[in-house]
Amino acid sequence: MTTAPDLPACFRFVLVRTSHPGNIGSAARAMRTMGFARMELVAPHKFPDREASALAAGADDVLEQAGVHGELVEALAGSSLAFGLSARRRGVNLPELTPREAAAQALAAAQRGEQVALVFGNERTGLENEELARCHAMVRIPSVEDFSSLNLSQAVQVMAYELRVALLGEHLPAPPPVHDEPPADAAQMERFFEHLAQMLDDIDFHKGRAPTTIMLRLRKLFQRVQMDERELRMLHGIFADAQRMARLAGDKK
Repeated sequence: MTTAPDLPACFRFVLVRTSHPGNIGSAARAMRTMGFARMELVAPHKFPDREASALAAGADDVLEQAGVHGELVEALAGSSLAFGLSARRRGVNLPELTPREAAAQALAAAQRGEQVALVFGNERTGLENEELARCHAMVRIPSVEDFSSLNLSQAVQVMAYELRVALLGEHLPAPPPVHDEPPADAAQMERFFEHLAQMLDDIDFHKGRAPTTIMLRLRKLFQRVQMDERELRMLHGIFADAQRMARLAGDKK
């Protein structure tokens, strides 16, 4: 008999380059009030800190268990679905969801036993395009256009609330798995994109042109597909063969 997943434990809140430790504490409080405990911090300006503990208002367990990472990909490791929160439409062409739509998709993934990440950017600049490119969709909280920027902990509270509502209303059977094998997680996808970029260089695909735009588009394409581990292995094999043929062609010159 398959054990049902612990749904709240399937969600992680990832705070990227947070400037003010108080916002980390307030975000921890917002998460804890809705029943969530997993926080991942990426290059926080200052943590741990007394101000974070003070504004957590008792959510000390969230802060004590928070992971601290140097890079976003480390904080996403193990997750197969990531939503990037942004107040502005960015240059990265991602599907755009409301918090409620994102919560519904996140719940469906959690019911399948997948790990889901909610990614929040720096208080002043938000998520950079490169950070959003590591997400499967962008979430915009529908605030008014002339004053759209929420405090970081307020954005965390909105998403935690929507996830809580989705969990409370959860009464349908878990949706069937999308893949025969486990879905590729963020770390596996990052290694895949590194291999893809190297293979394109080896076969001289770019022919002197900057690879940035094409790699962003390829990221979008493969993130949308949400590949499983077998599909990744197959593509790694194709890339390796292409690289081998490029080496052989170069040796014959």
